[in-house]
Amino acid sequence: MRRPLSRFSLALAVTALLTGALVPAADAHGCPRIRVPGAQYQEVACLADLTTAGTVASGHTNPADYAGLTHAGLPQQSGVPGIQIDGYFPDTSTTNTNHGWNHDSQFVLRLPARWNGGLVVTGSPGVRAQYANDRAISDYVLSRGYAFAATDKGNTGAEFHRDGVRPGDAIVEWNQRTTQLARAARAVVAQRYGRAPREVVAAGLSNGGYLVRWQLENHPELYTRGVDLEGTLWSADGSNVLTFLPPAIRGYEQQSPARIVAAGFDPRSDFLWDYHYAVYWKLTQRIYAAELDPTYTGPESAYDYASRPQAQKAVRRIALTGRIGRPLVTIHGTYDSLLPITKDSDEYAAMARRAGRSSLLEYQRVEAGNHVDGLVDTHPDQLVPLVPLLQREIAR
Repeated sequence: MRRPLSRFSLALAVTALLTGALVPAADAHGCPRIRVPGAQYQEVACLADLTTAGTVASGHTNPADYAGLTHAGLPQQSGVPGIQIDGYFPDTSTTNTNHGWNHDSQFVLRLPARWNGGLVVTGSPGVRAQYANDRAISDYVLSRGYAFAATDKGNTGAEFHRDGVRPGDAIVEWNQRTTQLARAARAVVAQRYGRAPREVVAAGLSNGGYLVRWQLENHPELYTRGVDLEGTLWSADGSNVLTFLPPAIRGYEQQSPARIVAAGFDPRSDFLWDYHYAVYWKLTQRIYAAELDPTYTGPESAYDYASRPQAQKAVRRIALTGRIGRPLVTIHGTYDSLLPITKDSDEYAAMARRAGRSSLLEYQRVEAGNHVDGLVDTHPDQLVPLVPLLQREIAR
């Protein structure tokens, strides 16, 4: 006798009939057999809920990856059945400890039972791992019917700079791993649904936003559009983390607010500076100098990018140009106290204009938006959340 279809498998079959999709042959557990091209290892799971409302309990996410990136008032989506694929591509570094794998280039792919034809590809913000976008992006886009893919960028954590040989190698890998994931995710979507995605959206925040910009500049053929929230600007001859953080650190240590403002920070964001000095400024300066200028051994406040040719050479390897080849929405808050808007997205918009790509860039400057929405809970009367704007633009 044939075993009756599980409720989940029946839902997949009905969806396939309604959409005309071809469903791959199922494994012994009723999950379609799907292979991620290039993956060294993968695990496929049929889940009753792909959002964090379900994956926290089932062990298919890691809340530590996304802690602090969203505010408490962000709505929680739920009830999105589908398939999740976790795994990793071949790599030699071991900074990512998720699943006990101790293996980098980990990824997650989520394929909802009800698919709208779209795919969202993301890279993690900061130096976080592959589940960092689960609350900010994955939950929302899955609830709208998009497939979702995320990468850990190939290395994670404050010691990410140990990955690679040449200065800049670790960040170069971020871009390579995002391209690798985009290609693999497009193929997986075609396997699962029997047709290519009608649109592929590159999306991300902070370092993930940098990835969006780089992808649209260098691999526009993989995407239809992009959305970046406060993407990190790397410019060899303009502003970058190594140019504006040292003077801000000096200004704070010298108790000179004027110096912090001169470094590019909005004076109205001064209520955030104590926290950012203690948590972000020195650490960020230190780990990026270690990646891009490893011979520097002085204090963070004394760093002078203009006199560091090795750093300038390394930054050129990862630099943005503004030459985007697909439509891009950039969102940035005026109170950003890690990547000041005047030294980041304002400059990137100018780069796109000089490159003749202004018609492809929609730039949204948001009053009182900060770098991470978690601080909205601490300052509810002074900050506005930005993640809801990011979600709206991805699913527009």
